Amino acid sequence: MDPLKDELLALVVPHGQAQLLRFWDSLDPARRESLAGEIRSIDFGLLADLFGRADSKEAMRALAARGTSPPSFALGDARNRIAPEVARQRGVEALRAGHVGVMLVAGGQGTRLGFKHPKGMFPIGPVSGKSLFQIHFEKVCATSHRYGVRIPLYVMTSPETHEETAAYLRQQGHFGFPVEDLRIFCQGTMPAVDARTGKVLLAAADHVALSPDGHGGMLAAFARSGAMADAGQRGARHLFYFQIDNPLVSVCDPEFLGYHLLSGSEFTSQVVRKKEPLEKVGNVVEVDGRLYVIEYSDLPDDVAARRTAEGSLDIWAGSIAVHAMEVSFLKRMVEAAGGLPFHRASKKVAHLDDQGNRVEPTKPNAVKFERFIFDLMPSAQGAIVVEVDAARHFAPLKNASGQPSDTPESVKAQLCALHREWLRRAGFDVADDAPVEISPRFALDAEELGTRILAKKPITKATYLG
Repeated sequence: MDPLKDELLALVVPHGQAQLLRFWDSLDPARRESLAGEIRSIDFGLLADLFGRADSKEAMRALAARGTSPPSFALGDARNRIAPEVARQRGVEALRAGHVGVMLVAGGQGTRLGFKHPKGMFPIGPVSGKSLFQIHFEKVCATSHRYGVRIPLYVMTSPETHEETAAYLRQQGHFGFPVEDLRIFCQGTMPAVDARTGKVLLAAADHVALSPDGHGGMLAAFARSGAMADAGQRGARHLFYFQIDNPLVSVCDPEFLGYHLLSGSEFTSQVVRKKEPLEKVGNVVEVDGRLYVIEYSDLPDDVAARRTAEGSLDIWAGSIAVHAMEVSFLKRMVEAAGGLPFHRASKKVAHLDDQGNRVEPTKPNAVKFERFIFDLMPSAQGAIVVEVDAARHFAPLKNASGQPSDTPESVKAQLCALHREWLRRAGFDVADDAPVEISPRFALDAEELGTRILAKKPITKATYLG
């Protein structure tokens, strides 16, 4: 008699998933309990439903064909229907009132970078060698200081990165960020299933092949962890959301927040203007008064190539994963039936075969299920986009050195170029090849740098202001 095995068989057999207990008899009690916990956490009915659904690509392509340019503002553009200075002042008011919190999504590993740690630990400061985490934490600290308010910071990790991230931040003293204003929580997971049969794969005899449930997992994890309740208790009505890999993010940019607030938008997204029709970015479009993000792989070539009467791209707005969201909207979406939809992704997933041998596939063999945060957009009232300059706001670190783009070298070069621009606006003569870096604690932007009393000596070599 094995009551625990009987309990688990009752869960898996009706769904044809008995293979999860294939190696049960070889496990010791502790490993059995571990596997039992993972099996209990799986919604097998949902999994079967997701696997059985038809691919949604055709539906998305049909939606894309109806897409038009979204309602938008451009950062710093005097032609906006809301003047930049008016938006900026409204954003400052919200920040000073303590109505804004920060959400940093940091669940990614540095695998594509050849970095065997959480991506946030990668040293990207071109002169200082600061990590992505340090740069972002210092930006939030400096913003709190500028507006005289305690800004809460919520950091979402993944099961793969959580422990190492938490330990790293503790060792670094959280880079001076007040611990009482920091919440670190872990996103959820979903099982990977065999692409042919829908059977859940085993990563080990006592471990289901699980993967993070996508950046859209933030919604459920934010609520489940108690972080959403914490934001409500603090009076944080809006979240500034961004992802760890972009060190150029202007955290809590007041003008951006001002457009969000003055438009009555529940979900506002930063975008960059595409240079080419088929750029590999998510495309923000409006359909029947609602905003959607269409992945580049779902955008038909003829739709991508459409031009306006003036000759510019009709589908022009490329998402950069920087958003402002109303907390009340997020709460409503958590409570809504179904929440965010899952998307299927064809992936290579290592697993055990029937004999317990580890299989390392050379081509996609499995289906993973992920949620995307931008799928909140169609449900949001008054959603808008704000165009930003990619050179100043978007430098994602994604690829190892030697790749065509988004490498450590290209990101560092973009950081240096931005800070050289700030210095020149402040009256400095800066050599084009001089590596320069400005700490967020020294200046958050060119305007703040201009208020610093500095000797205007020519800068010809590596310089760090911090």
